[in-house]
Amino acid sequence: MRAVARVNLDAISSNVRVLRSRVEVPLMAVVKADAYGHGLVPVARAAIDGGAQWVGTALLSEGLELRRHGVTKPHVVSWLTPPGDDFAAAIEANVDLSASSIELLEEINSAASIIGKRARVHLEVDTGMTRAGALGQWDQLVQRGAELMKSGNIEVVGIWSHFARADEPGHPANVAQKNSFDHALEVVSAAGIQPQVRHLANSAATLVDPSSHYDLVRTGIVMYGLSPDVTTLGSATKYDLTPAMTLVASLMLVKEVPSGVAVSYGGTAITKHATKVGLVPMGYADGVPRHGSNALKVNVGDYEAPVLGRICMDQFVIDLGPDSAAKAGDEVVLFGEGGPTVDAWASASGTVNYEIVTRLGPRVTREYFGSNA
Repeated sequence: MRAVARVNLDAISSNVRVLRSRVEVPLMAVVKADAYGHGLVPVARAAIDGGAQWVGTALLSEGLELRRHGVTKPHVVSWLTPPGDDFAAAIEANVDLSASSIELLEEINSAASIIGKRARVHLEVDTGMTRAGALGQWDQLVQRGAELMKSGNIEVVGIWSHFARADEPGHPANVAQKNSFDHALEVVSAAGIQPQVRHLANSAATLVDPSSHYDLVRTGIVMYGLSPDVTTLGSATKYDLTPAMTLVASLMLVKEVPSGVAVSYGGTAITKHATKVGLVPMGYADGVPRHGSNALKVNVGDYEAPVLGRICMDQFVIDLGPDSAAKAGDEVVLFGEGGPTVDAWASASGTVNYEIVTRLGPRVTREYFGSNA
């Protein structure tokens, strides 16, 4: 065992059940980015087992992969689809698509016309994120959507947008975005479109803003037992959510070193006393953040060992202490059960918990346990 991410699928299912108990509308399980690094297909199935009625991905390839692996019952939405994507394959596989522009909507319409099957489309409006979503073109996009619905090639099933600051409860931008979304919905109603779902709430809004839930909530980071922002919202345990991932490795080498020696590239760490160091065979090529050099901690048994020196591509060094009984082959818990939290790693690395779990590369084996494994 060099490097393994252990994923508790029962925790995923449980988190979905907890989140569903907090809302009065259906829930979309967001499994983009390989389910936030946890594994696309196993996590989707666990989320569905927990009661998710929708599944959301960013990339169309993710949505199609779910269909290929037999995830057929819930609605699947793929929303980050550039021009030239395989819209015909999406329509054939019953994957919902998103359109932020008339040009993209026309391309989806053409694909639907060619294969003779209606496309299910969610129109996205920019309510203040200034990212995806139609802004000045919104009225025209809605009107074109209504026209294409009459042709039979397009069904506008959803209207949606995305919060920029939902993890800052009470921020005036959140009220402004809801007001903008309501105005956008008025345009939709005036065009004669009656969507199946209106969705705005992300993970943070799902937790703290019931007024934004509309017909559907989209749960991403919280589904994995992590908080959208521990500073403004508190830890995930506050909401009875369970972290689903534990990252472990095996010590490759343990050796005694004297005081005053430089450790790793650049000599950024100098041993202050004679000690034992351990070599962990993981590095930034696996997703261990290089910014965590001399800052991260891991656990070897009950001992919290600091990282010494720079994190390398494939390995890093930890200080085991002079009295350590650790030996090569012993398990190192980088984060998760029996070790530091993902949030602690994020804080030490100057980033967010989202990045810590999603950056884990393919060299890290995923092992699944639980009733859905």
